[in-house]
Amino acid sequence: MLSVENLSAWYDSARILYDLSFNVGRGEVVALMGRNGAGKSTTIKTIMGLIGRRRGTVRFNGEDISRREPYEIARRGLGYAPEDRRIFADLTVMENLDVGRQAPRRFTDGRTLPAWTPQRLFALFPNLAEMPDRLGSRMSGGEQQMLTVARTLMGNPLLVLLDEPSEGVAPLIVEQMANTIIELKKEGLSILLSEQNVHFARLVSDRVYVLEKGHMCWQGSMDALMRDQDVQRAYLTV
Repeated sequence: MLSVENLSAWYDSARILYDLSFNVGRGEVVALMGRNGAGKSTTIKTIMGLIGRRRGTVRFNGEDISRREPYEIARRGLGYAPEDRRIFADLTVMENLDVGRQAPRRFTDGRTLPAWTPQRLFALFPNLAEMPDRLGSRMSGGEQQMLTVARTLMGNPLLVLLDEPSEGVAPLIVEQMANTIIELKKEGLSILLSEQNVHFARLVSDRVYVLEKGHMCWQGSMDALMRDQDVQRAYLTV
């Protein structure tokens, strides 16, 4: 679903990413892990076309999107749930969902994913079902995070970029988010997850790429990472 080759990115003259290469298969959850400042969020933003100075090749669903604008990438079915949520605070839950609505899409083999509706999303996020008319500004941080993911799903994406979904939310919400990702995987959705919470990533991820100061320093299965205490100490612990 997603293939990234030799991806580099800069903020002005400061280079942040150094020739990253990785991939995400259909129905797979892949975690980008590392400490704060490792380059995880920048990687997600660069894939989405949000970093102006970038180099490398990004292929999504068989198409080269390396030079596409963010709105063009979104229209091709690559969903993005940002770390800072960015819901519309003066719109209700239902209105936020309507903003994200796009038509169903097909994989390159012709298979169509079931279309997301508010009703399906409310079954996935029971908390949101209790507040369809609540303004975004009156929601907790965890509820806003759920709404961000739900709004992204209303775009019927084939792959979702999730940036730090467990950051700053209560443990109960973290567990609900993990269950949601597992359900999305069952639907055949692919997910690239930026995360530094090892426990959360362990619950949902198939494979892991570990970043350190913009470099790829380790890759393997989640099970292999959990067995390798040296890697965890070197790149993931504070």
